[in-house]
Amino acid sequence: MTRRVTVVSLLTALIAALLVPHASAAPQYRNYVSLGDSFVSGPFIPLQRLDPLSCFKSTQNYPSVLAERLGIANFTDISCGGAQTKDMAGVQTGIPGQSVTQFSALKADTDLVTVSIGGNDIGFSDIILTCAGKSVLDPHGAPCKANYGDSLAQRVDATAGKVAAVLAGIKQRSPKAKIVVVGYLRILPSSGGCWPIVPISRGDVPFLDGVQKQLNGMLGAQAKAAGATFVNPYDISSGRDTCAAPWDKWVEGIIPTSLAFPVHPNAKGMAAVGKQVAAALAGTELTGV
Repeated sequence: MTRRVTVVSLLTALIAALLVPHASAAPQYRNYVSLGDSFVSGPFIPLQRLDPLSCFKSTQNYPSVLAERLGIANFTDISCGGAQTKDMAGVQTGIPGQSVTQFSALKADTDLVTVSIGGNDIGFSDIILTCAGKSVLDPHGAPCKANYGDSLAQRVDATAGKVAAVLAGIKQRSPKAKIVVVGYLRILPSSGGCWPIVPISRGDVPFLDGVQKQLNGMLGAQAKAAGATFVNPYDISSGRDTCAAPWDKWVEGIIPTSLAFPVHPNAKGMAAVGKQVAAALAGTELTGV
């Protein structure tokens, strides 16, 4: 009788040992805050939230996807379209904008923070509009590169210190939080392009793609320096850029083919980023979406 009980106990213990690690592999988070700009908020992706409407936040943006995947009930998304690094500690006025600072959502018991910021600091929207305009007279050349030269690279370098200050501000307000810096989805292919569907001159496509890679690289470097985790959606979005087929793209073009703001992620892109961040938090590598 004792032998039978011992064998049953050993089998029970073995099964428990095999099952428990899988059930608790991913850390459990209770209080999640999402910070950032329109690549976080998800303008025009339905359904748009009303807190406030002027920030153009979607219920399908990547923080919402992440919160659902992780089962986090206490979730605050204070991201806002148009946000810059200065709007983390300062009030972002106008439209897009909101009456409180993004840092106001951070608390001492916040245990997970995601942040995507820096694109508006380098003038993302103005760059796209300028390059699109210049492409009309020179679709096969590189008029945008001729116009900007090294200045965009200099803007990225100048933004590094601002991102570092944001990460320091998060750590100061939420010292126990896991901080995840999330980069930007690929906007353009590495070469070629698809002018005039996306009106960027052929020679400017690799130039602007290089600027985006530099921006994501800078974000990764600042995350590492701050002891934060870096997740780079650029790495999983090859063939999903603005020139991809409507059913493949994760970032919409100048004329969107699904409900999303021009040159911004759509719902499929947001879902992919949310899944990638969840995988990173679980300590696994995302191999498919």
